[in-house]
Amino acid sequence: MRDGLAYLRARVAARKTARHGDELVEHGLVPRGRIAVRTNVEGTYALLEAARKHDVRYHHVSTDEVYGDLALDDPARFTEETPYHPSSPYSSTKASSDLLVRAWHRTFGVRATISNCSNNYGPYQHVEKFIPRQITNLIDGVRPKLYGDGLNVRDWIHTEDHSSAVWAVLTRGRIGETYLIGADGEKNNITVLREILKAFGRPEDDFDWVRDRPGHDRRYAIDSTKLRRELGWEPAHTDFAEGLAETIAWYRDNEAWWRPAKAATEAKYAAQGQ
Repeated sequence: MRDGLAYLRARVAARKTARHGDELVEHGLVPRGRIAVRTNVEGTYALLEAARKHDVRYHHVSTDEVYGDLALDDPARFTEETPYHPSSPYSSTKASSDLLVRAWHRTFGVRATISNCSNNYGPYQHVEKFIPRQITNLIDGVRPKLYGDGLNVRDWIHTEDHSSAVWAVLTRGRIGETYLIGADGEKNNITVLREILKAFGRPEDDFDWVRDRPGHDRRYAIDSTKLRRELGWEPAHTDFAEGLAETIAWYRDNEAWWRPAKAATEAKYAAQGQ
């Protein structure tokens, strides 16, 4: 089990790097529609057919973005019963992939489960993602960039907690079920950025405002009650400041891993005014 969990940690980190960034479709760093369809819809179809052919247990890692977004003053959180309401090409194709998994389970008996997770942070995340981008900019002596008004809320979870939750679903989850994964980590973007600046000993206003992302979802929030009650899962990384400090240390110590992608990523953001 230990080897399996280590493998999952690496894979979930990689998937959230592409967040399940799916070839960096999500933030528009590549043409959105075609590649999103190819990766999320056609790719999931191919995997499901392989699982059906070889009778393989299948787990589908998805995103909370399929549910759309919530108002900042709305006390609600996403649950497994929340209707799908995606708002971008990325989340629309992720929603499509979820529905394919359900259809292959019901129609063909594929032994499948689905998990929808909130925003990850931790090691091995691509530098196009929000937290690694700020960290690596500061390492390079560049002022961080913040979208829009900075009030968009994300429900942060450490990648190791995401991995352990996926392992719980794989080993104890009920076939055909969906489980939402979250760690009660709601924070708006400006608060996260200021925590990063503080960790670097920089003033809290030492950043640049940039143009907002098109269709930028306002708030995500996960209710992971089902996962916790049914499978007994709990997050281990509940101190965000501590997890953030460990993440910063990882990027300081592993520049060779992220450096090759940094310049090209920033050039693409600059072309978008971000």
